Amino acid sequence: MRAQSVQTMNYEDVKKRLSNGRDTIYIVNFWATWCKPCVEELPEFEFYSENQFQKPIKVLLVSLDFKNKLNTTLIPFVEKRKLKSEVIWLNESRYEAIIDKVSTEWSGALPATLFSTKNNTISLFHEGTMTKKDIEIFLFTLKKDL
Repeated sequence: MRAQSVQTMNYEDVKKRLSNGRDTIYIVNFWATWCKPCVEELPEFEFYSENQFQKPIKVLLVSLDFKNKLNTTLIPFVEKRKLKSEVIWLNESRYEAIIDKVSTEWSGALPATLFSTKNNTISLFHEGTMTKKDIEIFLFTLKKDL
């Protein structure tokens, strides 16, 4: 199976992307190839991209890799790992400007994950690494509130 291509979006584009899908739960993971805990938790998110559940789940892996590493590091990383999740390189000149837009709970540290329903009507945020069990707890909380 072929890896996803890397899309380039700014944060406003990512927000628009979250408005697709009537009953979809979005898992938006902010990560970077240079962040060891980020890379280690990728298989947990890939599990939700590869399996079907009662409610549609869409994983967006939003990379905060540096622009000069897009072609030399990020794209080869995605291809080598054959990531199935949608991969987005965040094209922002100042990442710190989007931190509070994502969540006022976010210090800016990676990894960080936003769980959201359509148009952010319900969203939950977690800073730090996540296990499959952590992800399941967040998904269960969102599903019961839908």
